[in-house]
Amino acid sequence: MDYDPLAQFGKRLIELRKVRGWSQERLALESGLARSYLGEVERGKRNIALINICVLAHTLGVAPSALLDFSEPRPAIGGPAPSKGW
Repeated sequence: MDYDPLAQFGKRLIELRKVRGWSQERLALESGLARSYLGEVERGKRNIALINICVLAHTLGVAPSALLDFSEPRPAIGGPAPSKGW
């Protein structure tokens, strides 16, 4: 493998989080995931579970596939976050 998918996922998560203007702390609070865990995911140090990808996608208001889109360039994603109900 010529690239590190964990690092690519982390970069994409940072990008989507920053589009919302959220800190790691805010994303942790909104998603129910630990801030330390999110930090490790963003640094490419954790192999994130599928369920957590879905939780983060829902929290950020994007499709789970958007978190796996490592292509460049990407259009900006914005708008309000969805409600907490699944």
